[in-house]
Amino acid sequence: MREGSVKRATKETEIEVWLNLDGTGTYDVQTGIGFLDHMLEQLSRHSLMDLKVRATGDLHIDYHHTTEDTGIAIGEAFSKAIGDLKGIRRYASALIPMDETLTRVALDVSNRPYLIWNVEFSRDKLGEMDTELFKEWFQAFAQAAGITLHVENLYGENNHHIIESCFKALARSLRDAVEIDARRSDAVPSTKGVLGGSL
Repeated sequence: MREGSVKRATKETEIEVWLNLDGTGTYDVQTGIGFLDHMLEQLSRHSLMDLKVRATGDLHIDYHHTTEDTGIAIGEAFSKAIGDLKGIRRYASALIPMDETLTRVALDVSNRPYLIWNVEFSRDKLGEMDTELFKEWFQAFAQAAGITLHVENLYGENNHHIIESCFKALARSLRDAVEIDARRSDAVPSTKGVLGGSL
C-alpha cells in the first residue's frame, strides 16, 4: 500500500491527514467547512484514494487558512505516498460533465508543481464558503503534491456544478496518473531517470 500521513500545526490551523493511493475511495473528512468536506469526499470517492482528514482552524476569522492548509496537508501526504514516482503512469486527464457543466483537468505527477486555473464563478459564495478559496485549495495542493495541474471549466452555469466537476476531474485524473504501469513498473517515467525540481 502506498500511504502517506501528515500532521501540520500552526497558530492558525491544526490538521491531520492520512491517505492511501491504493484504496477503495473510503473517506472520513471533518474540516469544519461543510462544502469543503463535500468536495474532499468527492476527491476520495472518484480517485479511489482512501482519505482521512481532521482539521481545526480560525474559522471565526474566515475559511481561508483552513482551506489552504488542508490543501497543503493533503498534498504533502500525497507526495509521501507516491514516493519516488517509480512505475506510475505520470500523465492523465479527465473531461467531466455535470448536468450543464463541463470541466477538463490535465496533470503531470512530476515533482514540478504548477497550477493553471481557468475557472470563473458568478457568485461570491457557495454556502458560507468564498468561491475564490477554491483556487487557493488547488494551488496549495498542486504545490505540496508536486503536480503540474491544469484546470479549465469549459462551460457551465451552476456554481456548485462547476466546482464539483473540478474536484471530480482532478480525482479521475489522479486515479489514472498514479496507477502502476505494468509494462514499466520498475522505472521512473522520464528519460532523465529521475523526476523533480528543475531536472
